[in-house]
Amino acid sequence: MLAIFLDQETTGLDSQRHRTIEIAFKIVDVSTDEVLASYETIVRQPREVWELHDPSSIQVNGFKWEDLESGKPPAQVSSEIRELFIKMGIKRGQAVFICQNPSFDRAFFNHLIHVDEQERLNWPYHWLDLASMYWFVRMSSANGEPFPEKIILSKDSIAEYYGLPPEAKPHKAVNGVDHLLLCYRSILRE
Repeated sequence: MLAIFLDQETTGLDSQRHRTIEIAFKIVDVSTDEVLASYETIVRQPREVWELHDPSSIQVNGFKWEDLESGKPPAQVSSEIRELFIKMGIKRGQAVFICQNPSFDRAFFNHLIHVDEQERLNWPYHWLDLASMYWFVRMSSANGEPFPEKIILSKDSIAEYYGLPPEAKPHKAVNGVDHLLLCYRSILRE
C-alpha cells in the first residue's frame, strides 16, 4: 500500500476564493516505510488571485508576491503531478492520501487536478487525517483510564505529546510533509 503524505500552503482558507501557492508530497510504501518519490513546488498564481489573499494565512506561511513569480503555472504543476502519479502506479485501493487536514487539502488539490480527472485516473478518494489516527491510538491506549477532558489535535500538539519538535516556521509545504511523516511514524510506534 502506498500513502501520499501531502501538504499545501494557500492564499487563504476559503477554497472558493483562495488558491494553492505551494504543494509538496512524498509517496511512501507504508509496508517498508520507504519514500519512493517526492515532489515540491511553488505554484505561480496571477496577481488578481494574490490580491484576494488572507493576510493571516500569509503571515503563517510567510509568502510574498515575489515568491510566486518563481513558481510554476498551475497547469504545469497539474501535469507534473499527473505524470508522477501515473509513473508510481497511484490507484484507488492501492494508495491513500494522508494529511493533517484532508478536507482543506483535498478542496485545494481539486483546483490543481479536477475531481473528474482524478476519477478518470482512478486515483484514491480516501483522504486520511493524522488527527483521527492520533485520536484512535490515544483512545485505544487509555486502558480504562478516563480520556482527557480536552485534547488538542493540531499537528504541533501531537508532536509535543510524542516529544517531537514543532513544525518549522514559517510554514512551508515540504516542512509540513516532513513533520506529518515524523508524527505519523510516532503514532504507529505507540
